[in-house]
This record gives sequence, C-alpha cells and structure tokens, in this order.
Amino acid sequence: MSETLTRDLASATAGELAEAVAARQVSALELAEAAIARIEALDGPIHAVVVRDFDRARDQARAADGAVARGERGALLGVPMTVKESHAVAGLPITWGAEIFKGAVSPEDSVAVARLKAAGAVILGKTNIPPFLGDWQSANPIYGRTNNPWDLGRSPGGSSGGGAAALAAGMVPLEYGSDIGGSIRAPAAFCGVYGHKPSYDLVPARGHAPPGAAGGGLPLAVVGPLARTASDLDRALAVTAGPLPAMAKAYRLDLPQPRHDRLADYRVLLLDRHPSAETDDEIVGALHARAGQLEAMGAKVTRGSDLVPDLGAAHELYLRLMGAALARGGPPPPVPVSANDWMDMLDGQLALRQRWSILFESFDVILAPAFGTVAFPHVDEPDGAKRTLTINGHETPYFAQLAWAGPATLGNLPATAAPIGQTKAGLPIGAQLIGAFLEDRTTIGFAGLMEREFGGFQPPPKV
Repeated sequence: MSETLTRDLASATAGELAEAVAARQVSALELAEAAIARIEALDGPIHAVVVRDFDRARDQARAADGAVARGERGALLGVPMTVKESHAVAGLPITWGAEIFKGAVSPEDSVAVARLKAAGAVILGKTNIPPFLGDWQSANPIYGRTNNPWDLGRSPGGSSGGGAAALAAGMVPLEYGSDIGGSIRAPAAFCGVYGHKPSYDLVPARGHAPPGAAGGGLPLAVVGPLARTASDLDRALAVTAGPLPAMAKAYRLDLPQPRHDRLADYRVLLLDRHPSAETDDEIVGALHARAGQLEAMGAKVTRGSDLVPDLGAAHELYLRLMGAALARGGPPPPVPVSANDWMDMLDGQLALRQRWSILFESFDVILAPAFGTVAFPHVDEPDGAKRTLTINGHETPYFAQLAWAGPATLGNLPATAAPIGQTKAGLPIGAQLIGAFLEDRTTIGFAGLMEREFGGFQPPPKV
C-alpha cells in the first residue's frame, strides 16, 4: 500500500476520490485497501468502526473497478465509507447498541444504504452509537465506548459519534448517520466535521429502525450524511434523497438550488441564546466572530427578530412529541399518549412550521449553536436525570441541550453543522445553519461558501 495514497485518503473529499477512480488515477480497490489500513492503524484508541466488513468491501471495490472499465460512472463509484450501526446493511449486525438485540442481523439494506451502494459507494463497515441512539456519547454494552480523536477523554458526540470520529481521524471521507435530537449535528460539532440534518422525509428513513420495526415515518427523525467538506454533504444527499418507489410513480424530487451564490447576498439571522439551555460563552463568541466576518463580506446579519417563534414553548412541545415517538421500540416503560394528545401535538407542530415559513421570507439562514458546549469529558453516570454538563463554570442539566436540536427538528427544517473555530484549549466549535423547509441546498451551499472564505475542517493534531 502506497504511503502517499494512505496519507492522501485522510484529506481527500469523496468527490475527489470518485473523480480519481473515474479517471483511473487510482482503483477502487486501492482506495478500499488504504481506508482499511488507516482504520486498522488508527482505530484502536478511538474505537469508531465497530462492525468491519472488509472482505465484502473488497468485493464491492472490485465490482466498482469493473464498472469503471465498462465506462460506467457514479457519484460515489469506488468511494470507501461507513454507515451508522443503526442503518440496516444486509448481512451485518444491527443492535442499536442494546443487549436485547444482540445477535440480530439485517436481511436487507435500508433505503439510504441501498441508494449509496447504487451510486457506487464501498461500505467498509458500521460505526458506533449509544443504546437506542439516546445519548450525546457513543458507548454501549455491545461495542464499548468511542473516544474523540481531538481528546480521547472526551465524547465524540452522539448518536452518530462513531462516524464523526472516523471522519475526523481520516479513516473515511464519508459517513451516513441519523438525527432526531442533534445526533448528526452534535457529533459534527464535537469532531470538527460537517453534518447535514435533512428536511423531514427528504431521505426515506425506511430500514433505519430497531430490529422488528420497519422505520416508518416519525414526524421528527431523519437520516443524513456527515463529511469533511460541505460539497460531500450535497453529493451524498443527492444520491439518497427522493421518494420511495411507490411514491416515485407520481412524484419527482427537484430540490431548489441555493438562494444565493455569494455570501454578500445572504440575509442571516444570528440566534445565540435559548431560554431552555445554557450556551458556552466561547461558542457565543465564535458565533459573533463569524457574524462579523459575514458582515465584512457584505452579508446582512440581524441579531434577533420578533419573527422567531416562542422557543421555550416550542421546546416543551418538542420534548412531548419526541418522548411519545421514541417510546416505540425503545427501552421500557413506554410513555402512554392518547390519540387526541398525539393529534394535538401534530397540530402544534404544524402551526410552528408555518411560523418558520414566514420567518424565512425575511431571512435566508439562521446561524446558531449546534450544541451548547464543545466536546465534553466522558460522563459515566447511568442515570440521565443526574447527569450534568459544566457550562460557563457551573453545572447545567445534561439533556437540556436538546434545546439547540429542537428548532430544526420540530420545524422539520434542514440544518447543516459546520466548523467555525476552536476554543482556547484547541477543541472544535461548530455552528448549525438552519434553513427553510426543503431548501437543504441553501444551508449546505452557505456552509460551502463559508468553508471557501474562512476555512473548514482541520484534522486533529494528534492523528
């Protein structure tokens, strides 16, 4: 294995690798072997890729090389990647990090995984998660704990933490995760990479469910990509988005292009505080610094607006709706909800979505924290109600940080997590860019413009 190729894999984008394979500058098998070598060399202390499927990945890579030889092309043809353990991959374990599902094996691929494979991606294996995806850490009794490559004593985030850690360490250029409570956005922020929570139902979630469930639509949960550059988020979204075959008989996806192609043309709303959760001063400072940079580029930045819905009331509705949704298939006891209560919650969600729609007539993107703190030290307290996070020098409720996930999740809105700086201690700071429903390319495109002007992913210094 070429040392140069192995090193290049750590920084190359999925798009660059796909182009190199198409041009026969490198073979898909060589890329797969380079990624496998990096996983084997680096993953010991990080422990991100917990299900390894290297032999079948080599077969997929050989098939990709055969396709290239026949003149075929694909957006991800020959690109090695991983997916979150909670995605169904035919023939691989799917436990959702829970002992009750130990030994379960998926009979078929999730819709997202099938579409990634159809685009030519080479699936090397699956990445670590918390039990039932219910934590901002990635540790469980089946696979153990994943550590953050920036600081092994800290969480890589959750629930897509294994994937974010693998990306940051340069093991793979692309990962596919999921998000209902910041599970893409928090890991991306903690590890200094990019992540995209799509608009609700833009990418079918079928096949992303605990064993025995089909992955029917919860009105909050989505699946989406993580990468080291914004352009790869768009590439992965393009091949996975779109209706299920039954709906595709009548519907076709036509996502709008970004609202603007220059930062100077964007109308940005800065949202730096939430009434339901504390936010670290360094994160707030980084957001204001980025707002100043945007203004210097000509963007119109507004600091606060009466158009923002009541975030405290919305957070209460979000917690009620998510609690009811997660009771299905999750750990007992389930939370009983009457049909009337459920429909009332959906009515409240619809009213909120309409409020956001009005706001995005005046603004193009919202710039907000992805999480209220940067990557925190591992928390071993098993009782979530007793956990705390130290923010601005004092202890705060651990799960209060759902507040920053809520606006985009409850609103069914797209949100792109992007690195915007580092703390004084050298840990990544991430923001989320929230946009109007189905305008996913606007938030991803805005992240890409910021990446071009101000920089983006930086590898951890010790990897």
